Amino acid sequence: MQTTWKGTISFGLVSIPVHLYSATQEHDVPLHQVHAKDGGRVRMKRYCEREEKEVPYAEIAKGYESPDGRTVTLTDEDLADLPLPSKKVIDVLAFVDEGEIDPLMFSKAYYVGVADKGAAKPYALLRDALAESGRIAVTKIALRTRESPAVLRVHDNTLVLQTCIWPDEVRPAAGIAPEGDVTVRPQELKMARSLMDTLSEDFDLAQLHDDYQQALQQVITARLDGVEIPHEEEPGEAPDNVIDLMEALRNSLKQAKGGRDAGAGEPSAEEPAPRKRAPAKKSAPAPGKAAAKAGPKTTVKTTEKGSAKSSAAKRTTTRKPSASRKAS
Repeated sequence: MQTTWKGTISFGLVSIPVHLYSATQEHDVPLHQVHAKDGGRVRMKRYCEREEKEVPYAEIAKGYESPDGRTVTLTDEDLADLPLPSKKVIDVLAFVDEGEIDPLMFSKAYYVGVADKGAAKPYALLRDALAESGRIAVTKIALRTRESPAVLRVHDNTLVLQTCIWPDEVRPAAGIAPEGDVTVRPQELKMARSLMDTLSEDFDLAQLHDDYQQALQQVITARLDGVEIPHEEEPGEAPDNVIDLMEALRNSLKQAKGGRDAGAGEPSAEEPAPRKRAPAKKSAPAPGKAAAKAGPKTTVKTTEKGSAKSSAAKRTTTRKPSASRKAS
């Protein structure tokens, strides 16, 4: 792997000689400019306006034009000799929780490797301290012609330096979000979270691939073979979920579950199932209270009930023979 930068990490009084290596790479189909009329290659030439001729790359320098029209020429030596401490030293400024750095600030990532065997021990010390604390180290670094803030963190047991943009380079988001109060019902929020959970099941980021590059390669292959270029069917109009957001969420949940009914066997998030009420129990009055209220009538009622029960028993006893004769 090609070295991108050589220098030292300064961690208090501890110095770690390191090399940086690009941690990412992009897979693009190589395209170049051609003349649309005949396919001739179009090349960019370095042309000097004053001498009206093409100049070689070795004679190219950087320049700056001031507001009053004056031009300053800066050579590679001028840029290399800038008085910057961060040119060769990654000075650790502080250790913070990762959540304190806005992800909008993150830029390019570099693997950090040791420059010699003597750097292995302090390298491991910084790496393990970061991993154990759950923090990241804030620093600055000068790469090529730009100084940037950066963070040091641990990835796969390896230190990674990730450059950032400056905080004032993050544009404010004022006026982008919908204005005014937008009310989201609890049922809609519950359904949205259920959809989030369903879409997240068995998700593997490593399975993602670049559909654009594949489609572009298919078009190029079709052109080379002289066959018809594959075309994707035009998508239909996007559904208007402003009218019935709940229905759109419900259908999305069904689709995410593979066509299964999202609410099968479960109450709808919009209309929760009514709670079953237990049958009311009749509480019998306390014997003391009943006797106090009834008074002397209690004896009469008991006697009447007793006589009624005995009469019924007599009638039942009298009817039994007739029932048996009838059966016979």
